[in-house]
Amino acid sequence: MNSIEDRFLPLPLTEAARHTSEQFAKEQPTAEKGEQVRLNTLAVSVVNDYLQLMGIPTNLTAGDSWNPIVRLCADVADLEVIGVGRLECRPLLNLSPTCPIPPEVRSERIGYVVVLLSESFREATLLGFSPRAATEELPLTQLQAPEALLAHLHQLQHSVAGPQSVAARKTAVNLSRWLDRVFDTGWQAVETLLSSEESSLAFSLRSFEPSEAADLERPETPIKRVKSIDLGMQGDGSVGLFVELRPQVDRLINICLKVRPTGDRRYLPPNLQLMVLDESGAVFLSAQSRSADNYLQLQFRGEPGDEFSVKVALGDVSITEDFVF
Repeated sequence: MNSIEDRFLPLPLTEAARHTSEQFAKEQPTAEKGEQVRLNTLAVSVVNDYLQLMGIPTNLTAGDSWNPIVRLCADVADLEVIGVGRLECRPLLNLSPTCPIPPEVRSERIGYVVVLLSESFREATLLGFSPRAATEELPLTQLQAPEALLAHLHQLQHSVAGPQSVAARKTAVNLSRWLDRVFDTGWQAVETLLSSEESSLAFSLRSFEPSEAADLERPETPIKRVKSIDLGMQGDGSVGLFVELRPQVDRLINICLKVRPTGDRRYLPPNLQLMVLDESGAVFLSAQSRSADNYLQLQFRGEPGDEFSVKVALGDVSITEDFVF
């Protein structure tokens, strides 16, 4: 029988990966956090390079590990495998009997890859793969060979591509129809979710900056809708995702997004995240709540043909809504 060392797979760490990891590390508030982010980034980068080499499509920038807010607040090293889910890539600097698995990454993962990084950060070794990690320490003796990771991903791709997946695929919200006052199921008038006083505050004059407001000719009345989002919080576990559209004379549309508490809640829970993702799944706008915030807000401009997604996340729970003009 071959030993576990016989299954190790050495791979080079690219200069681009080292540069990105250094950049991400410099953004952190402490040296300890910076080192954690550096190692996580290198581990994700080398697994991404390996999967791309093996013909498995990935989106390097779509994971939480590439989100500056999430990587600041959590110990994450996830890689998005397109159409399948998130793979966790855990780094080690020394070959030890176990690999630590942070609590925040023990769910919503399709598997775990353990990566040994060299001291020079010029080489990495894939130590193996596990489809699950239920405890805080993953024994290396439980790891399967890197080839098992490929088989696991191919199996997941096959199951996702099955006939049921088409029916389960979520349809994007068509905002062009909103301009004709045709709204998708689940999107309510603001007044139905909030009291009249709250609804008038839900989209205040703060929705757009003064510099923007000065050049708006406001050719149409703003279109406002809200959807209740259940994040599993104690008590009333819902918040409201508000969307306001303001069509402009130049065919651009000002879009204001807000997340506000509903029911008896006065404040959002701390560390709730509101993110806007582009067509590739990369985050291009984000905000995170503090201990006494009663709303989060993001604003940008779109035009016909644009596609984007809005993600609301709290801890391990997240809801994503897809939009198209």
